[in-house]
Amino acid sequence: MTEDAAVFGGLNNMTEGLENAYALYKPKMMAIFTSCIAEVIGDDLNAYTKGAKEKGVVPAELLTPYANTPSFVGSHITGYDNMLRSILKSLTSGKKSEPNGKVNVIAGFDAYTGNYREIKRMLDMMDVKHTVLSDVSDSFDAPNTGQAKIYRGLTTIEDTMDSANAMATVALQKYSTLKTMEFISKEWNQKTVVKIPVGVRNTDALLEELSKITGKRVPQELEDERGRVVDAMVDSHTYVHGKRFALVGDPDLLLGMVSILMEMGGEPVHIICTNGDKNFLEDMETLLASSPYGASGKVYINKDLWHLRSLMFTDPVDLLIGNSYAKFLWRDTGTPLIRYGFPLFDRHHLHRYPIIGYQGALNIVTSIVNTVLEELDRATINTTSFDVIR
Repeated sequence: MTEDAAVFGGLNNMTEGLENAYALYKPKMMAIFTSCIAEVIGDDLNAYTKGAKEKGVVPAELLTPYANTPSFVGSHITGYDNMLRSILKSLTSGKKSEPNGKVNVIAGFDAYTGNYREIKRMLDMMDVKHTVLSDVSDSFDAPNTGQAKIYRGLTTIEDTMDSANAMATVALQKYSTLKTMEFISKEWNQKTVVKIPVGVRNTDALLEELSKITGKRVPQELEDERGRVVDAMVDSHTYVHGKRFALVGDPDLLLGMVSILMEMGGEPVHIICTNGDKNFLEDMETLLASSPYGASGKVYINKDLWHLRSLMFTDPVDLLIGNSYAKFLWRDTGTPLIRYGFPLFDRHHLHRYPIIGYQGALNIVTSIVNTVLEELDRATINTTSFDVIR
């Protein structure tokens, strides 16, 4: 926005933006969200979009869901929740009809494209008809085929409209879907379930819930996958058991990672969640209390990496789990960093590997134990304990 827009409002900017975007891309839907300055000014998105349609800038039938997403309210997961709720509210208005026999799945704020493909694979194995709200896997991870393709979204507008008629909606994250799930429960009168399928126990719970909802049995192939993860944990637990961890990340990721760490005998000690609230604090403390490996864990909400840095100097840990920004703590404290979360700027392709389901659990086990073994090699490089076999 220029100075005049900052003073008098962004109507002209938005009208011109709508006109240009539609002329270039001819979309069926244009989702609109606000930034800080628009919120400070008090721009009226509803009036702006309505006016643009009345002037013929964009077609009257163009879908234009909008959400207020100022960065000074909540965090990125709040904005995601607001936008998804707005899209579903806009597209499903008046679409309630006969049940379609499907299950809706909401991944939450999840930049791991491998997670979307993994949940779809598991649902297909169970023969569960489903709609992912929304499936961004091919948008964030498009194949290089030599052909330009603008729209790769796998969730169609028609499927989204019909999502109000599903048997249930299952969210794979809790704190990035609070308003959306409340809307679905109240407005669609639909069964809502939240399961965070990170780790063996949590994946078990998700599959059991899906089986209850749909009447479908968990196939032997998934049972075998579970067995392979358990076997891997048994093989590797001696290297992880008793290791002390510091973790930093979004609420739902932390709940999942702490769960799988304790399944392996790891001890989460410092847990930092900048965008966590008192409800998250209660959930995490309940989780820690469910295992003897959580006895030394302490949760810090509304704290940042600088706070964690102090904790890691005064009460050192063996390993650190966090996003790319946590590498500054690796630099300062020398604590090995295992990269999980958002964003991941400094390593390639990690988003392609799922961290949910049994396959995701296997990936997490592999990365954690191999980090431990890598550090063991570093520590013994000039000793007789520098072994080929670990």
